[in-house]
Amino acid sequence: MRIPTSRTRSAGLALGAAADAVFADPRRFHPVAGFGRAASALERRLYADGRGRGALFTGIAVGTAVATGIGIERLSRRHPVAHTLATAAATWTVLGGTSLLREAARMAGHLESGDLREARARLSHLCARDPAGLDAAGLARATVESVAENTSDAAVAPLFWGAVAGVPGLLGYRAINTLDAMVGYRSPRHLRFGWASARLDDAVNLLPARLTGHLTVAAAFSVAAPGTLGSTAAAAYRVMRRDAARHPSPNAGHCEAAAAGALGVRLGGANTYHGATEHRPALGDGPAPGVPDLRRAARLSATVTALAAVAAAGAALIVRDAVGE
Repeated sequence: MRIPTSRTRSAGLALGAAADAVFADPRRFHPVAGFGRAASALERRLYADGRGRGALFTGIAVGTAVATGIGIERLSRRHPVAHTLATAAATWTVLGGTSLLREAARMAGHLESGDLREARARLSHLCARDPAGLDAAGLARATVESVAENTSDAAVAPLFWGAVAGVPGLLGYRAINTLDAMVGYRSPRHLRFGWASARLDDAVNLLPARLTGHLTVAAAFSVAAPGTLGSTAAAAYRVMRRDAARHPSPNAGHCEAAAAGALGVRLGGANTYHGATEHRPALGDGPAPGVPDLRRAARLSATVTALAAVAAAGAALIVRDAVGE
């Protein structure tokens, strides 16, 4: 009796999530880093200051990743063990939840010991914010906001697309997200060339970001004080519903607002990127996050990631195979 692909996909997603939890990202020869180098080479060949050339760049890079995923699916789908392992390997490759938590822990350690120099140097591993003028409070807020937003990009979104579309979804999502990080910022060079990558990243994160917000509400118990479970979850939901649309990103607001409500803090304020300062509206009602909130934010993110892995493995059992049985 042939094992349905949905079962091997579900098992592969679960195994890949477990591998990320135990091993985090590969330290050497990471496939995503290899994709980034290939994309950089493609950009050098195709670059022109226009949206059309940028759309061509995005189409080739993402199309190659998706085609690779389809090939892996078709080669392995009739062999249950091979399909499970291929899905697990792809899942482990594209997930970054555990590495995100480790970066948050490193930042917490530096700030707890008062080592602002090392904390500022480490911030680039979490976000592109300029750390030079940030004190401990500013670094704490930057870390909490980055952990909240990147929980979606690093964990929930790839698991979502893995459940929906298997290996092509996993590789395609990570390709899109990587291109957005490379060319999606509104720098003079990439304002037009990176437009397609940025808009495509917004599109594929629409549902996962909102799912992340709701999973954060469900995970609020992990940071609730004794006897406040119901009120903490209610606060996360209320702040998400009220404040998510205030964020300039169509997606990040859902993740950050829900986290702000769960943690009982206020996010937002002035952020400096590449010499330009942006003023973000406030999300949440409490005080600005402090150093002790970093480990709470990491615990919340870990719980959201675990819930997402369980949900993805379950959803894969009922979602029809995107590339056909």
